Amino acid sequence: MSRLFPRTALWSRRLRAALAVLATAVAMCGVVLAATSTPSSAATCNGYVGLTFDDGPTGNTSALLNVLRANGVRATMFNVGQNVQNNPSAAQAQVSAGMWVANHSWNHAHMTSMSQAQMQSDLSQTSSAIQSATGSRPVLFRPPYGETNSTLQSVASSLGMRQVLWDVDSQDWNGASVSQIVANASRLQAGQVILMHDGIQNTRDAIPQIMANLTSRNLCPGMISPSTGRAVAPDGTTPPPTTTPPPSGGTCTATAATTNVWGDRYNTSVTVSGASTWTVVVAITSPQRISTVWNGTATWDSSGTVMTMRSNGSGNTFGFTTMTNGNSSARPQIRSCTSG
Repeated sequence: MSRLFPRTALWSRRLRAALAVLATAVAMCGVVLAATSTPSSAATCNGYVGLTFDDGPTGNTSALLNVLRANGVRATMFNVGQNVQNNPSAAQAQVSAGMWVANHSWNHAHMTSMSQAQMQSDLSQTSSAIQSATGSRPVLFRPPYGETNSTLQSVASSLGMRQVLWDVDSQDWNGASVSQIVANASRLQAGQVILMHDGIQNTRDAIPQIMANLTSRNLCPGMISPSTGRAVAPDGTTPPPTTTPPPSGGTCTATAATTNVWGDRYNTSVTVSGASTWTVVVAITSPQRISTVWNGTATWDSSGTVMTMRSNGSGNTFGFTTMTNGNSSARPQIRSCTSG
């Protein structure tokens, strides 16, 4: 026994070492698999859309959240205050699932028939219920039925909320089938918002197909910016500069790159290919403003955030300086490039 014990001990130590190496390898593989299975890690986001669900929380909110999580979706939930008060845990579950919670009035009344004082009371009561349930006061408001006027917008603004309607109506409230909801959602473009509703089975069933379509177009679910009302990245930034689609039928390609960044401004260089004379449309995010341009002739829309740059014989590269004005994260987006 005394002669066998050293060999046995040596074998045991070697076995333990081998098992430790194997465990480490398995753990590393587990990390890699977890990373690659996260939907957002594999996605290429050339733009963001706002998926919104009205009228919750309902008895089906848990089922909706399960589908959204399974498909890697973060969405904005426009909640009815009365429903939140009756089911605060469901509102908290929305936040825990990574959703953004917003104000959709107290009991879904026709608010344009209310007095200003009634509007104020309705929205304030709803925001308080949401804050009590979730810990955060909403910064977005959607009027019931999409009915609004200047008074209602002013009341919402006084309570720190931006009014948000929608660009695409899924028609789920109108009995739309799963395929119809998917077809309607396929019209979404970068920055746009779609109207859907909590508690509808067809809507839940459509979500995987909606996500497949968005992914095929390099669009990702994002948050709705309280400053612009448009869909942006989940961290509140606009998408990075992108390249326009390959030229076809009189178009050209414009590629933007940020070349220099300072504390209060940054430079952008845009290179055009596929045309010697061109027109490029560039959008920036308010309150940013372009202060200087070179190697092109610029005009602006009434908002001051969309610049149309035309070639002026100085070549196929132009540039501009953007003042951040407190928004240091946003970067310009190329909207179009047209030859001629």
